[in-house]
Amino acid sequence: MSEATIAEQLKLSELAPRVLQSEIRAMSVACDAVNGVNLAQGVCDTEVPEVVAEGAQRAIRDGFNIYTRLDGIARLRTAIAGQVARTHGIEVDPDREVLITSGVTGGFQAACMALLNPGDEVIVFEPFYGYHLSTIKAVRAVPVAVGLSGPDWHLDLAAVRNVITPRTRAVVVNTPSNPAGKVFTRAELEGLGALAEEFGLFVFTDEIYEHFLYGGARHVSPASLPAMRERTILMSGFSKTFSVTGWRVGYLIADAKWLGSIGYFHDLTYVCAPSPFQHGVADGVEQLPLSFYEGLATEHVGKRAMLLDALMAAGLTPHVPQGAYYILADASQVEGATAAQKARTLLREIGVASVAGSAFFRPGGGEDLLRFCFAKKDADLADACNRLRARGRA
Repeated sequence: MSEATIAEQLKLSELAPRVLQSEIRAMSVACDAVNGVNLAQGVCDTEVPEVVAEGAQRAIRDGFNIYTRLDGIARLRTAIAGQVARTHGIEVDPDREVLITSGVTGGFQAACMALLNPGDEVIVFEPFYGYHLSTIKAVRAVPVAVGLSGPDWHLDLAAVRNVITPRTRAVVVNTPSNPAGKVFTRAELEGLGALAEEFGLFVFTDEIYEHFLYGGARHVSPASLPAMRERTILMSGFSKTFSVTGWRVGYLIADAKWLGSIGYFHDLTYVCAPSPFQHGVADGVEQLPLSFYEGLATEHVGKRAMLLDALMAAGLTPHVPQGAYYILADASQVEGATAAQKARTLLREIGVASVAGSAFFRPGGGEDLLRFCFAKKDADLADACNRLRARGRA
């Protein structure tokens, strides 16, 4: 076999050339290079609740450092089942319908592998979270975007119906959403549920920001709605709630008929979420009172107000989010032909990192938007806000 023939055979997969480094991570690297303030990546570097941190440390000391069952430790599965019953009215069997996952990303990948075939179409709402889109593509399914209408990111159910074809298999709902902070209303979710029932669709829900709600917004889990329990794959976790994004502990709730296969693929890729961290999270779910979760929203209302005010002062008119901890802001007055260039201009000018809005839209969209994260320690957020205000005065 000639060297030329060998060179032709040794090549990347058909998928790999279309996969680029996340713009979010790229901006984090660029921010580190200039020692700036990172409002790009949703690292959520606020303090970990003491009971959660101590629980993980105790688990390490007590020897919980080996694999767990593929579906996670029983104590955490039981605690999660109790929590979703209390907060959403969803009754689940912790032994047959709850899977502890390597974050929501791990749960979503496993669910896609178990429930989607190559060529299946999956509806996503724009602006979308890039990892959702990339995961769908990674299993050779086809994302189909439906735009939400600004400034309040209203959902047009007629537009959803118009993109449904015989190949449509699922819908992805991220509520509250990254990056827009949209909280889907009960009426919108009921409309989606009716379409899912009419056309036989799965509904994948990413509810990781469910406790970050502002201005009277209320979180509704699609799995709590009539006729949605069987078809909904509910995913959430603790990265944001407990400020442990590096621990990779999430969960997935699904009808028992789907969970076995989802668990198989999660085991194949991740084996299990880290054992001692599962124990620490279990302590948090079991012991932290309702006031802790209410306090999350209260704390972040103040952070949101700080950043909204600073963005206005900097000439970056913001969309006001109902939930999550991101703000999309108008960057049309920032130098650059694209959002990626605008993000780098802002980093160069004032040392504040953001994410190009184009990372959350189809090609050509979001080029006048930047995304900022406000889940930061108060000192860091104050530093970023001062820099933004100084830009407005310049």
